[in-house]
Amino acid sequence: MSKKRIGILTSGGDCAGLNAVIRAVVHRADLLDWEVFGIINGTAGLMKEDPEYRKLELKDFDGNMLRRGGTILGTTNKGNPFAYPMPDGTFKDRSDEIIAGAKKLGLEAIIGIGGDGSFAILQKLAAKGDFKLVGIPKTIDNDIGKTETSVGFDTAVAVATEALDRLQPTAASHDRVMILEVMGRDAGHIALSTGIAGGADVILLPEIPYSIEAVAAKIKNVKAKGRNFALVVISEAVKKSDGGSSKMEYADGERRYGGIGYTIGDEIAKATGFETRVTILGHVQRGSAPSYNDRVLASAFGVKAVDLVAEGKFDRMVAWQDRQIVDVAIADAIAAYQEVDLDGTLVHTARALGICLGDK
Repeated sequence: MSKKRIGILTSGGDCAGLNAVIRAVVHRADLLDWEVFGIINGTAGLMKEDPEYRKLELKDFDGNMLRRGGTILGTTNKGNPFAYPMPDGTFKDRSDEIIAGAKKLGLEAIIGIGGDGSFAILQKLAAKGDFKLVGIPKTIDNDIGKTETSVGFDTAVAVATEALDRLQPTAASHDRVMILEVMGRDAGHIALSTGIAGGADVILLPEIPYSIEAVAAKIKNVKAKGRNFALVVISEAVKKSDGGSSKMEYADGERRYGGIGYTIGDEIAKATGFETRVTILGHVQRGSAPSYNDRVLASAFGVKAVDLVAEGKFDRMVAWQDRQIVDVAIADAIAAYQEVDLDGTLVHTARALGICLGDK
């Protein structure tokens, strides 16, 4: 009898810990005597007439794989297969090509590592193509519902906190207000955790509209009490004073978040008279070697995903709840978008530490 064969792909933006997930899936599958096919570049690899994949074996995963950032399989965060952009500017439904590719590989199930956008597409493909799907949540934004944390978040916060640690001495040396802009699509989890861990004076989140008067008052108060510098952490998705988002347009025509730190930095300088400097951390948060937390989480998620396949439980996402690995319906995870809880522990902690969140 031929071995059971499962596929695995990474989808959406990269982050630290993806290779640790892939490694865990291969190790668990090997104990069950299953084969694992790694699909190249996410769903794009299945669009090919000859699907692009590599058979993954234990020998591929030496001691360095657990430590490597990025994904050895490649990933894509562009092109909805149900409305795929074509060179002539039109859009084409290419979902049947992906489904055909999955069937050519003869997969028992596909394990998809992604965020809410990727899961929505993968779930729709699975329903249309009648193939079996298990999801593993990864996002530095930590905004997927039904899980307390996702692969990549811990490392992103660690990198951002280290950046703030490096900005503090130069802020103190030059009597400056140092502003660190961090990623966080529409949720401020990275900014909030980084600001608390790094001793920020001000944290601005997309969930809380800010008042420049409140921010300026906090910074003036810091200096009035004898400290010659201040630290500000801003999520890239914070709205401008007119309610709009700060986005930059790139050569491919796509508009992406970036630059709100400069806008607010200029406002702070005008309102306080203090010298300000802005650092936009950007993709540095994605490319690091994974933290120990992300390695452990990735390993547990990978094992659980294979176990779900073995149990015949599909259309499920693995999740971390109450210090345990559980599984939830993918639809429920997508529906329960997780923004910063304004009544939650971390917001309370920030306020209790005297950190200004822009609203008071």
